Amino acid sequence: MQLMSSLQQEAYNYIKDLILTNRLDVNSLYSETKLSKELGISRTPMREALQCLSQDGYIDVIPSKGFRIRQLNQKDMKETIQIRCAIEGFCTHCLANDINTARGQKTIRELGNILDLQYKTIEDHPDNDNYEDFISYDHQFHLLLVKYINNDEVNHIFQRLMYLIKLTSQSALEVDGRITGTLDEHKKYFDYLKAGNGDKAYSILIDHLMMPLNVVKPEK
Repeated sequence: MQLMSSLQQEAYNYIKDLILTNRLDVNSLYSETKLSKELGISRTPMREALQCLSQDGYIDVIPSKGFRIRQLNQKDMKETIQIRCAIEGFCTHCLANDINTARGQKTIRELGNILDLQYKTIEDHPDNDNYEDFISYDHQFHLLLVKYINNDEVNHIFQRLMYLIKLTSQSALEVDGRITGTLDEHKKYFDYLKAGNGDKAYSILIDHLMMPLNVVKPEK
């Protein structure tokens, strides 16, 4: 994302928060002018913020009309998953190779803590009625893996994908059995990674990340 002015950053963060907290309707068309008035800023920083949000995958700008929240389609989902496989697969091998280092062990402990929180979420909500907490921990699990390699460009790419990742996760976890399936896959992945078996962990990770392509049928 390009360097933004303070007003542009304020508008960007405001709209991004509205989207991530589900306070905007995916079927509505939103006005640049109205949002500018809500925030008390001119249309120029708002327009620039919307362009950044479009580039980062959160919205679709409709010239002279406004914008809509971006909805998941099959192409977006497939391309997002392919990028994740490339990034997280590489990170998996890096962490497996460092498994006996202090930093590697620290990351394993942190992954294990997140995994425990996912189990607790299921125990506390046996009817699978708490997607948001489970998705949040799911993202923390994968983001911790990505951040392990300390690559600013990779972090930037992954952050740009976060909204599409969230949409993919929500769609997949609405399918019967995917919450427990996801947790089982995380546990198997974690166990092989903890043992330093990068090849097996990689194989499980790729199958796990590709799973939504088999169970979710978004729009073309």
